[in-house]
Amino acid sequence: MSKIISIANQKGGVGKTTTSINLSASVAAAEFKTLLIDIDPQANSTSGLGINKNEDSIYEVIEGIKDVDQVILNTYMPFLDIIPSNINLVGAEVELVSMENREKKLLENISVIKDNYDFIFIDCPPSLGLLTLNALTAADTVLIPVQCEYFALEGLGQLLNTINIVKKHLNTDLSIEGVLLTMFDTRLRLSHQVREEVKKYFGEKVFKTVINRNVRVSEAPSHAKPVILYDSISVGAQNYMNLAAELIERNNLTKTLENK
Repeated sequence: MSKIISIANQKGGVGKTTTSINLSASVAAAEFKTLLIDIDPQANSTSGLGINKNEDSIYEVIEGIKDVDQVILNTYMPFLDIIPSNINLVGAEVELVSMENREKKLLENISVIKDNYDFIFIDCPPSLGLLTLNALTAADTVLIPVQCEYFALEGLGQLLNTINIVKKHLNTDLSIEGVLLTMFDTRLRLSHQVREEVKKYFGEKVFKTVINRNVRVSEAPSHAKPVILYDSISVGAQNYMNLAAELIERNNLTKTLENK
């Protein structure tokens, strides 16, 4: 089985890239072969795993300059690979407009390598442009991070509308993997209120695991490490390990998640 999950929300600052890095690393720690594709021009998932932003990237693949297997890089985790991003990807939004089958460029390329991995995660840009459309067209499911703040549900309607359009015209099998609550502060009534609102809206699609506000999670990218390697006993590390376990269980996979 191979599962492609796009991690998407057009709102910035919701923990999308943080989740991409740390969920990928946590699933890889359970010895599932994992690929993280960074399709965000900001390339924060790339730098967050210690990869040089000058490497050949997903841009060269979309442009047809490189084959996809030429840009896959190993990370310092045995079961985790990455296809990096860099600033050149900004130009891809414009260049894709004139291409034939422009929404399917990513799908066409990763279908060649899909069976080499148990999980492929795609870190999307904070927009609903052509790069995100490519990620949604290539994915089996979408994981939506939602921050526990006042405007949490603002803009989600637009994202869901985009998902429905993609499902209707480009990828009939696309579904929502789950909604993940991030930046949860147990001391704040607001965090609990947002959780209840999101549960009302999405029901069983909401992950039981929440990602608490945690300093270690915020510090880890500056050390180019996922939090499970930066501080494995921190609350943030445990949150992401629990999320990985829940994701694996939802997909009826049999390996057990444990610290290696």
